[in-house]
Amino acid sequence: MSTVDLAHKTILVTGAAGFIGANLSQCLLDAAKDVKIIGVDSVNNYYDVSIKEYRLKQLSSYPMFTFIKGNIADKRLVISVFEKYKPAIVVNLAAQAGVRYSITNPDTYVESNLVGFFNILEACRNYPVEHLVYASSSSVYGSNKKVPYNTEDKVDNPVSLYAATKKSNELMAHAYSKLYDIPSTGLRFFTVYGPAGRPDMAYFGFTNKLRAGKKIQIFNYGNCKRDFTYIDDIVEGIVRIMQKAPDKARGEDNLPIPPYALYNIGNNNPENLLDFVDILQQELIRAGVLDEDYDFESHKELVPMQPGDVPVTYADISALERDFGYRPNTSLRTGLRKFAEWYKKFYKV
Repeated sequence: MSTVDLAHKTILVTGAAGFIGANLSQCLLDAAKDVKIIGVDSVNNYYDVSIKEYRLKQLSSYPMFTFIKGNIADKRLVISVFEKYKPAIVVNLAAQAGVRYSITNPDTYVESNLVGFFNILEACRNYPVEHLVYASSSSVYGSNKKVPYNTEDKVDNPVSLYAATKKSNELMAHAYSKLYDIPSTGLRFFTVYGPAGRPDMAYFGFTNKLRAGKKIQIFNYGNCKRDFTYIDDIVEGIVRIMQKAPDKARGEDNLPIPPYALYNIGNNNPENLLDFVDILQQELIRAGVLDEDYDFESHKELVPMQPGDVPVTYADISALERDFGYRPNTSLRTGLRKFAEWYKKFYKV
């Protein structure tokens, strides 16, 4: 792998108002010397815009952060950003997220995840970069029975359009790596959570419903397991990966061997959904978001599996450990405690 020095670099982060994008931008601004971050985000209303604005407000205090409101599906916008700022490193986190939403709103996935990513690849071809890092997803594993999931596994049977678009991103990146020698690394994220996270994620939605006195639905009768990964662990992994690009090399045919890599970033420790919900309610009570005598049992309902969902997600992260000496390690209780404390403050409970 080739070392990529982040100091004094211009880095483009798409999806900068998003959960991972905002946390990554802040970490880079804090940690990398004299780094310049160009953040692009459409700030759409897929979920509560006030949370995106909260994240952007935190970033706006950094003089080295420039924000551009726009959609990466707009090719002219993407080209103009590359022309003007000439980023050395690109981290593409802009995407329409969510499995269930892809069943009712397929158009937005094609626009953002396919057209948008294509525009990023084209720009990296015409304005060469040292490293393109992009978000894939654990959803590409579909209903694979073999766990833990390994990046060597076959992933040809997606169970949602969202998963299909993410697998497409990996294929597109591979083709561009091969054709144009673009060093690219795809990251399959596993259930990311934490403060100022996405309200469409279970832990956040459950909290909103419990506060409102509504019932929460626990899918597959609670027999789901998720590899919950705390946001700081995800960001630490991305920053390490950004600094090591796959090597450019030539094959026997003198054509580029694609400088292409793919990693899982997960906690390597799947948690049962019922245990997860139990820890969540304990931490919400501890933080004062819920009353101490909250009748939790009467507010939960066990229901069957949803279309597009999978029963278990579980990451094999041995490659991440081998190549970067890194494994996520924040316990679920620590992560949910930080979320509960943030929630209390943000919503002024």
